[in-house]
Amino acid sequence: MTQTTNTPIPARQRILDTADRLFYSDGLRATGIDRIIAESGVAKMSFYRHFPAKRDLIVAFLENRRMEWIGWFRTEVEARLAKKGAGLEVIADVMDSWFAQSGFRGCTFANTVAERAHGEEPIARVVADHETDIANYVEELAGRLGLSRPRQVAEAVAVVMEGLVVRAQITGHYGDPAIGRMLLRGIAREFTRARPKS
Repeated sequence: MTQTTNTPIPARQRILDTADRLFYSDGLRATGIDRIIAESGVAKMSFYRHFPAKRDLIVAFLENRRMEWIGWFRTEVEARLAKKGAGLEVIADVMDSWFAQSGFRGCTFANTVAERAHGEEPIARVVADHETDIANYVEELAGRLGLSRPRQVAEAVAVVMEGLVVRAQITGHYGDPAIGRMLLRGIAREFTRARPKS
């Protein structure tokens, strides 16, 4: 029988967990270092040993969110694509499931831009990498679905995704996911490769 022990969470992880919760719920600018130190239960010296400046913590927070979100997004899309006849429109269903999650407060990266926190190069780079992650995946997906000009498909899908996020965040209710599916099906029709004449 395997015995389990309560291993203490390392200080760096406690800081990141606290920052993740507070940065997302309250915003980057509204969340001060002293609050993160107090709520994570680490000593100030320990905090600054791991994160010499708030910017360093923001970058680590965004990198974690970036990796977690794209991993979740890909997994959810692929699961829905496994159903017969499924296509680009499954992205709308995935987005809707995200909006319905407890504590949804919009896109971390869009919020970062809205707070004008992306002016510093390391932060701007992570925001740009997040956009690239999504674009690359949707481009790959478009290719697998047999759509023409996959890069343009990815750009069109980005417009729909960003619109859905903003609408969900502003209205506080998520609307009808059928609208998102309709828009994505329209993109798929627009970029469906013409079949060669027999």
